[in-house]
Amino acid sequence: MIAAICTLFEGHYHYGVATLSNSLYNNGFRGTIYVGYRGLLPNWILKGKRETIGKWHDAIKLSPSDGLELIFLPLDTDYSLTNYKPDFMVELWQSLAKDADALFYFDPDIIVLDPWDCFEQWVNCGITVCEDVNSPLQEFHPRREGWRNYFKNYEFKLKFVNQIYVNGGFVGLLKKDISFLFLWIKLQEVMSESIGGLQNSIFSNQIHQSTIVKVIGFQFFDKSDQDALNATIEAYKGKISYLGKEGMGFIPGEATMSHALGSVKPWKTNHFLRFINGRIPRKQDFVYWEQSSSPILAHSKSEIIKKRMAIITFKILGRFYKV
Repeated sequence: MIAAICTLFEGHYHYGVATLSNSLYNNGFRGTIYVGYRGLLPNWILKGKRETIGKWHDAIKLSPSDGLELIFLPLDTDYSLTNYKPDFMVELWQSLAKDADALFYFDPDIIVLDPWDCFEQWVNCGITVCEDVNSPLQEFHPRREGWRNYFKNYEFKLKFVNQIYVNGGFVGLLKKDISFLFLWIKLQEVMSESIGGLQNSIFSNQIHQSTIVKVIGFQFFDKSDQDALNATIEAYKGKISYLGKEGMGFIPGEATMSHALGSVKPWKTNHFLRFINGRIPRKQDFVYWEQSSSPILAHSKSEIIKKRMAIITFKILGRFYKV
């Protein structure tokens, strides 16, 4: 199987791109990671080779280790990047990744924990998705009813599948199932009017600060791309393959991925401040810094050492200190 990976970022999320890529490589992925971005690039990316790749005249190709290639593609869109996921995947499949049998999208605050073979096996089971921390939503939950009533005005019929509400940070599929992406795009375009345009999302300036137009009563699309993704699952007639909350490490136990939800990402976390507020380092912090050094080094070696030591120290102290 030829599998390709893509992600999107701007600003300080480049740290997440580096460590996500490390975790993929260290768990067996070999191939190309396509990275769509906006804004300025850090030095570790600028070490790559600038060239024209397809329609992108200012792309950067970086090969940090044998068998791994990152291609950075400047984006020309006013969409919030979280709403641009299906468009980017389709664009890649129609151009640079046209030979890929499978395509996976990962948010740049995800770390892969399971061997890459697991993902290639999983994608043959259907569209791959993971249960969100806010799941489940019952069949007649106001949010689901809101989607059905909204989309039927645009001649999209949604049918309840199950109670699982999935996270929008990861999706994988085979090329034969590309119709799922086209459907997701259509539903987002229809949703656009409700949220004030696809330039709006729950993120503003790379933090959780929503710009979505508020409505009276329940907010059916306050998570924009994620709500549209869940609505697409109800409109789609093909197979969906779910992992539960263990898929992204939202519950204790073994996990397939680690997804660092929230505004303060592992690369931004001040562990001393967390400690004096009675909070110990998270598993997401541990796995992030564990994967931060190779094959891509986006942080200095001294910073990595300090962060790893802080995590160990405050985890031990946290056994004795409580607020």
